[in-house]
Amino acid sequence: MGHRRALRTTAVGIVSAGLIAGLGPVAPASASTGGVSFVDITGDGGTTLRANVFTPAGAGDGRRYPLLVLPTAWATPQVQYFAQAQRLANSGYVVVSYNVRGFWQSGGEIEVAGPPDIADASRVIDWALAHTPADAERIGMGGMSYAAGISLLAAAQDKRIRAVAALSGWADLIDSIYSGRTQHTQAAALLNATSSLTGRQSAELEEIFGAFRTGDLSREKEMVAWGKKRSVTTYLDRLNAHSPAVFLANGWSDSVFPPNQYTDFYEKLTGPKRLQFRPGDHATPEVTGLLGVPNDVWTDAVRWFDFHLKGEANGVDREQPVRLMSRSGGGYETYPDWKSVGADTRKIALAGSPTIRANVNSGADGGLVILSGLLDQFAKVPPLASIPLLPRRWAAVWQSEKYPTAQRVRGTARLHTTVTPTEESGTFVAYLYDVGPLGIGRLISNAPYSFHGRTPGKPFGVDLELFSTAYDVPAGHRLALVVDTVDPLYAEHNPTGAQLTFSSPATDPSFVSVPLREQ
Repeated sequence: MGHRRALRTTAVGIVSAGLIAGLGPVAPASASTGGVSFVDITGDGGTTLRANVFTPAGAGDGRRYPLLVLPTAWATPQVQYFAQAQRLANSGYVVVSYNVRGFWQSGGEIEVAGPPDIADASRVIDWALAHTPADAERIGMGGMSYAAGISLLAAAQDKRIRAVAALSGWADLIDSIYSGRTQHTQAAALLNATSSLTGRQSAELEEIFGAFRTGDLSREKEMVAWGKKRSVTTYLDRLNAHSPAVFLANGWSDSVFPPNQYTDFYEKLTGPKRLQFRPGDHATPEVTGLLGVPNDVWTDAVRWFDFHLKGEANGVDREQPVRLMSRSGGGYETYPDWKSVGADTRKIALAGSPTIRANVNSGADGGLVILSGLLDQFAKVPPLASIPLLPRRWAAVWQSEKYPTAQRVRGTARLHTTVTPTEESGTFVAYLYDVGPLGIGRLISNAPYSFHGRTPGKPFGVDLELFSTAYDVPAGHRLALVVDTVDPLYAEHNPTGAQLTFSSPATDPSFVSVPLREQ
């Protein structure tokens, strides 16, 4: 344990030195007179939180400045936002960035946005109001990933928070890593490994990770309750009553917090709000901004704060609030609301009754956490599969006709089908592909689905939302829906030798509904 603590201390020193060196000289200063200071803040229960405080030049003349509180992301050190915080301070903000409890040099244990984390956020605000020239009427909070989730939860509990920028975060933790009642095993393994290296897991978290990894159904209700306590959707009424201005941004291929849970949450917000999606995986759309490189996500987040905390007339209030960038390229498209994104739909009938065998990866899968999304973001290469060569013993395949014009997929595709299992439990994964003339399928979207307690041989209906996306299918290509039972991203609940039959009864035909931008 001492060796791990020494590694954390050395690593944070190296990262800090590198960032500060890249930004030029940093003047040590008190938190009330301008510059940057490094402080300890007492969090909930007396836990020490390591923090950086940035104040505008000339602070101390009696003026009050809007306050931005930026918790660190999962497993990242307290210098994470150094470049952005310095820029924000230069533009007239007091910025307090703190390392969340349980990670790096802060005290306590990892609570995964539990009540102590939310109480910490309020204690940090209390400290800033007492020790910096921060304005109690102009408080914002935000950040990436873990910080985004904490910020949304804090805004639901602390009405002093008037604006939030939640980048690559979650609104519903269960719908993020347990969607379709299926463990997102690669995402969970990444979170587990990084937190073990850089922090101190609580006993409760270790138990939750263990139960999640093994798929212990006897603890499913407990795991869901644990996740709901850490989801702002649980406190939606309170958040809407406080009515902070909420900016949500995410990558289409986020393999930790898929976009659907943000879109559902966005639709239910009643206060000022904005939703923005662009190509990328978890936190990759905004990560370059941490290095001080121009970044459109951070630029839009700052504009959001400038309007709602500074009152700058920058036009944010006149712009359409839903902004999407297609994974196929091009600039942002704008919409008045989420339901306008996929204004048109195209149904693909899923005829026949194919039976597939479980336990073998057919060759269709969602790729690797983070890496596949990065390839799609920067090289426009999503996970690929040869659709004609997929073995029908392990994969069911349906294809559309060739489309004479481009099909601009926007929003959430939905699968409706009837499944007959040979076992009481099972898992399947649905994939939507863009299929070119040579039969190579480029993954558009996917989603897992698991069931338990079903009667073998008895059919049941399934409605499954695939993960939301924006993708342009070229003219002359087809759409294909593929279903198999094994994917490296997800847990499999198929007993050995299990089979699944997908049918389309005349009274309840099977189909996939594909949302399209209005032509």
